[in-house]
This record gives sequence, structure tokens and C-alpha cells, in this order.
Amino acid sequence: MKQEIIDKYNVPVPRYTSYPPANYFKDKTNQKDYIKAIWQSNSQKPEAISFYIHIPFCLKLCHYCGCNSIACPEPEIIDRYIAALHKEMDIIIPLLNPKRKISQIHYGGGTPNIIPAYELESLNRHLLAPFDTIDNPEIAIECHPGWMEENAWMKLTEAGFNRVSIGIQDFNNKVLKAVHREAPLIPIEKAIATLRSGGARINMDFLYGLPYQTEASFAETIEKAVSLQPDRIVTFSYAHLPQIFNRQKMLEKAGLPSAEEKSRMFEAARKIFLEADYKQIGMDHFVTGDDDLYRALAKGQLHRNFQGYCTRQTTGQVYAFGVSGISQLGTAYAQNTKDIMEYIEKVEAGILPTVKYYQLNREKQITREVIEALMCNYHIKWEDLSERLAFPIEEIKQATAYDEARLQEFADDGIIEYDNDQIWVTPEGKPFVRNVAASLDKLMLDTNKSFSKPI
Repeated sequence: MKQEIIDKYNVPVPRYTSYPPANYFKDKTNQKDYIKAIWQSNSQKPEAISFYIHIPFCLKLCHYCGCNSIACPEPEIIDRYIAALHKEMDIIIPLLNPKRKISQIHYGGGTPNIIPAYELESLNRHLLAPFDTIDNPEIAIECHPGWMEENAWMKLTEAGFNRVSIGIQDFNNKVLKAVHREAPLIPIEKAIATLRSGGARINMDFLYGLPYQTEASFAETIEKAVSLQPDRIVTFSYAHLPQIFNRQKMLEKAGLPSAEEKSRMFEAARKIFLEADYKQIGMDHFVTGDDDLYRALAKGQLHRNFQGYCTRQTTGQVYAFGVSGISQLGTAYAQNTKDIMEYIEKVEAGILPTVKYYQLNREKQITREVIEALMCNYHIKWEDLSERLAFPIEEIKQATAYDEARLQEFADDGIIEYDNDQIWVTPEGKPFVRNVAASLDKLMLDTNKSFSKPI
């Protein structure tokens, strides 16, 4: 793609891991709306349950991180936090229909693996005991390999985890040192072999756009990743937002790659993946040809929630536990406080720690479906959406910011192809699918919110 096109579209736009994006959620301390939304969710689609547990603790903080994480506090705070997670579960679980099934449990952070495996297993049992599960539910955890010995990896599979995301970020130690991140404690080959012996599927996560990364160095990292044959590989574009995440300013001292260099990094990585017969999923995921996500994409049935891409089978309404956790229900979002002591003290008092809320009206629900279809499958077929939503095509378009002149501009620039029936994102336009989605979003017509750039 020509550099002038890259420059034109490399502007801040939402990531659309939710619609509306989380920075549109409103401050709200009234629990009644959230509790009502949970009750209502029992009769909404999807029927399956997805649980998210946020573990905010890290032994040390990486400079690039935009997650809600804190340097490891005193052990008694961690103990109180784990107890609060159990108590929050005791508040939420009775509100859910026990006939519903669990499709997914996901631990994020922070560094979830700094919690002892027996504590994680106890949390899993707490969630699994009241419900049946779908066939082959996904029990997943994000891990920092810098703190894990061989036995610790095995204990995760013994605790019930069947998918493990390993946060590598880069195999270049100079890059890791610059971003204040530890390299894997044991050879990553040994960690993967241990996990596979326990029946777990492997994700590996990488970041591009960090100090000292170049097209050539990142290609070396991806070559090594491919040689390890993980089931899924994710290449996240580093989002530099120091005005929001103050610690990211540390990276400016070492210098950051230009947007042009980042674009070359991604294209070099993408070429390596495709030559190794990995299939591209969404903006940044690459999976093996027998992966469930690829089969879902081939059928136009790929979905996405705060945990990431998922199939229709594993898609569930999300009920989140822990500090900053976001519940993603059929018609509402609710976010817990980001303050760890406020979270602990509220839950200990039997009070839900929800501080932000968003109720989706019919128009927003329609826009969410449109944007999800585009972000996941790079394709919108208006008739299919009309059948699924039981809503006329013209009214679906009216609910969005549909503008044919804007679509034609994308088409002229090689980002999309379109006609009256559908929109396709071109292979070259995939890095800018967020821009196309934003053009269908009425909230983006007049906003002062901060977003990251696609590249």
C-alpha cells in the first residue's frame, strides 16, 4: 500500500473490542441497574456464560503496559483480593440461571500466573460447580514466562487450564530490557512441551512498535515463534498513549519506531505466517488451518468479546470479577472500580464494586452487530444482518453512520470493495478495518475521546 494511504488512515480510532468502546461508559454507582441487567441477561442471547477474572498484580511493571496492573503489594493484600474474588462470585452467581452453561473462563491481568496454581484451581471450581459446561469449554490464562519454572507450567494444566497465552512480546533481549520486561525463565521450547504434555493449547503474544525493534529484528522473532508451532500467534500493535498511561513516557527515551517501520514489521511478520500456512484472523491473530477460529471465519461466524476472538460455540455473555473487570451483557456493560482497595472493601461489605455502566438502546445494539461483523469477518452482508436482527436493511443502515460517499473514498483508496448488498475489506485494507468500522459509528461523528492509531 502506498505510503500516502498509510499516512491518511493511520489516525486514532477505537479498537472496538466492545461497542461502544469502554471510554464511553458512564460513572454510575447505582447497583440496581446492573443487577437488573444481569437478571435480564438470563433470557438474552447468547445463552452461554463467559467468566472473566482480572488479576492486577505484577512482580514488576512493563513500561509499555496499558492494562490495569500494579506492582505486587503485601501478601495480605493479595490474600484479601483472592477472598474478595470468591465473595464477588457469591454475589453474582445466584443471579444467573443455573440451567445456562459455561463456555469460557479467562484470566487476564496483570500477571495472573503469580497467583499460586492451587488458588487459581479453587477459583475455577467455584465458577464451575453451579453450572454445566458446553462440550470442550475454554479455560484460559494469560502468563508472563519470566517468572515460571517448568513445574509451574504443569501445575496450570493440573488446575484445569486448557489454553495458555504466553506473553513473549519479543525474543530480543535488548528490546525486553528497554521495556522493563523479563525474558522467559526457562527455554520457551521446554515450557511449550510441558503445556502440551498436559493437554493445553498454546497462544503466543507479541508486540511490535517497541524501542529497538526493526523490520529485520521482528522478523527474526516471528521466525522463531513459527518454528515453535503454537496454535495461535498474536501480533499486537503497541499503542503509545502516554497521556493516559504515564509510564509509557519511559519508552520515548529509547525512541520508538515510525509508523512506516511498524507497517513494515507487520507485513514482514504476516508474510512469514502465511508462508508457514498460518491463517490470518481479524486484525492481529494468526492460527493454524485446523483451528476453530479459522473454521468460524470461513463460515462468516467469527465473534469477539473482551477476551478476544471466539467461535459462535464459545461466545457467551461476559460476567467479570475483580478490579476493573468489564461485564459484557446482552444489552449492557458494567465495569468494576479500578482502585484495588476500593474493590476489596466494597466486596468485603457485600457491595458490588461496579462504578461504570452503559445501557445499549436498540440503535447501539444494531451498530454493535454491524461493527462486530466487520471487525471479525472483514465482511458485512446486510441481508444476513437483517435476518439475524429481524430488522429491515434500511433501518440497520440508518442506525449506523452509513455514508456512501465515505465508503466510495475507502474504495478509491483500495481499503474496501462494496455494493448495495455488502461491504468487503480488501486484503491490503485489513490493517485499517478499524477506520472502516469507525465510519459506521455515529459516536465518532463528534467525539473528544482518545484512541490509538491502527499502526
